[in-house]
Amino acid sequence: MTEVVGEQRGGRRDAQRNHELLVAAAREVFAEQGVEASLEEIARRADLGIGTLYRHFPSRDALVEAIFERRIGDLVAVAQAAALEPDGWTALTRLLERTLELQADDRLLKDVLLRYPPRTGTLKGAREELRALYERALERAREQGTLRDDLTFPDLALLIWSFGPLLEATAAVSPNIWRRHLHWLLDGLRTTAATPQTEPPLTENELLAATRALRRQRLTRDDHFRPPRSTESRSRVSQRPV
Repeated sequence: MTEVVGEQRGGRRDAQRNHELLVAAAREVFAEQGVEASLEEIARRADLGIGTLYRHFPSRDALVEAIFERRIGDLVAVAQAAALEPDGWTALTRLLERTLELQADDRLLKDVLLRYPPRTGTLKGAREELRALYERALERAREQGTLRDDLTFPDLALLIWSFGPLLEATAAVSPNIWRRHLHWLLDGLRTTAATPQTEPPLTENELLAATRALRRQRLTRDDHFRPPRSTESRSRVSQRPV
């Protein structure tokens, strides 16, 4: 009986070890190649089979969310710290600066925020909390008269998305140039700089559709530039567990 229990414990330790190896390898590969990188490459980096990867993570989304779960707490902490700042404009500025700092330092975080809409479970709840904190920051700045009245959360989401190509293009050339771009945009959000808008903000459905369109565009781009998989890789995929 003792031997059986020992074997079970050993199996659990091995499973936990494999789980951590796969997460670490995925972080490395996704950071290099983006979240649509080859799952076979992740298994190879972890020195495990593709079948083991699929037993731990039945889909790409499950693997991405396992990694993201470890970083979303950082985003929530940034938003919570901003909520403690009494001045609404300062709070909003710091919130955007710290959010973009995290994205600039972590390609995976940026890709997930841009390309993976909230689904269900713990991460969905964390994203909803994050959105509520952002909306509260906007509301406070508007109430204090420092933020233009017509800026909505979808507008802010588009503003943050606009930094994606900038962060990628300047990462190796001038990794902090996004700060200059941010402060130009912030100047345009002040009440004193506001000019009347003729175009209404996105609705919730339009924002979701835009998120899906962005993901499709990035997937198409990644598939265009990704080299074809080897015959061996294709064979291993066909053998993955159902």
